[in-house]
Amino acid sequence: NGILRSSLHLGDRAADRLTAGIRRTYSDSEISDLKRIDDKDGLVALSKQSMHKVPANASPQPKFVHPTAVVHPHAVIGEGVTIGPFCTVGQAVNLGNHCQLHAGSHITGNTEIGEGCVVLAGAIVGADLPGCTVIGKNNSIGYHAAVGVKCQDLKYIDGDDCFLHIGNNNDIREYASIHRSSKPADETVIGDNNLVMGSCHIAHDCKVGNRNIFANGTNLGGHVVVENYVHTGGAAGVHQFCHIGSHAFVAAGALVVQDVPMYVMVAGDRAELRGLNLEGLRRCGFSDMEVRSIRRAYQKLFMCSDENSGGLEERLVEL
Repeated sequence: NGILRSSLHLGDRAADRLTAGIRRTYSDSEISDLKRIDDKDGLVALSKQSMHKVPANASPQPKFVHPTAVVHPHAVIGEGVTIGPFCTVGQAVNLGNHCQLHAGSHITGNTEIGEGCVVLAGAIVGADLPGCTVIGKNNSIGYHAAVGVKCQDLKYIDGDDCFLHIGNNNDIREYASIHRSSKPADETVIGDNNLVMGSCHIAHDCKVGNRNIFANGTNLGGHVVVENYVHTGGAAGVHQFCHIGSHAFVAAGALVVQDVPMYVMVAGDRAELRGLNLEGLRRCGFSDMEVRSIRRAYQKLFMCSDENSGGLEERLVEL
C-alpha cells in the first residue's frame, strides 16, 4: 500500500491545496476599478493589478474576456488568461496564469485550475457542491467534457464534501467524464501525463497514476485503482474496486471483474490472462534481461502444471 500511494502521489486532500485567495472578496470600490479595454478582435481585456501581487519590475500580461462571457467579480483570474464567448466563471474559481477558456465552457464551484490549462468549447469543470476540484498545470480538457462533477453513487449524501485532484500535463478528450469522490474521507485522483480519450468515464473515488492511456469509451467503475503505464483498448470496462497493475494492457472490449497483475495482457468478456505485455515493456525501456526475469516469474505463477507446486500464494512466496 505504501508503494502504491507513493506512485500515485497520494497526499493531503485536494482541499488543503486551495489557497485562501479563492474565497477573497473585494469591496465595491475595488470592483469598480476593473477596466475593460476593447481590442481589435472584439475581446475585452480585464485588468486589475490588485488581484495579484506583481513585482515592480515585471510587465504583467493582460487578461482577455469576451464581452459575452460572465465572470464573477470575486473569481481570481491570473495573468494572460483568455476567456472566450459565452463562458461562465463562478465566484470561487481560481484560474492560473495563461489559461484559455474556449467558447461556451463553464467553470463553477470551488475550483482551482493551474497555469497553462486549456478548456475547450462546451466543457464543464467543477460543480456547486461542498468540497473542491483542483487541477494542476498544462492540462487540456476537451470539447463537452465533464470534469469534477457530482458522482453517480447513490450512497452519496447531498451536502457532503467531495473532491477531485488532477495532476499535470493530462490530455482529457471530448465527452470524457471524471467525477468527484462519493464521501468526504476519499477523493478521486488523476496523476500526471495521462491520455483520456473521447467518451471515457472515470468514476468516483478512482485512483489513477501516471502515463496511462485510456482508449475511447473506456469505463472505470467506482474505487478502481490504475497504477502507471497502463493501456486500455476501446470500450474496455473495469468493475468497481478492481486494481490494474503497472504496465498492464487491457484489450478492447474487455470486461475486467478481477484485479489485473502488473506486466500482463488481459482480454475477453470476464477478462482472462493473455500473456505478458511484451511490446509495452520494450517501449518502456525494459532490458532483455528484465523481460526474461518477468517471463520466468509469469510462467512460475500462472503456467505451472506441477501438482506439487502449491497454490498461487505459495508460489508467490517462492518467488
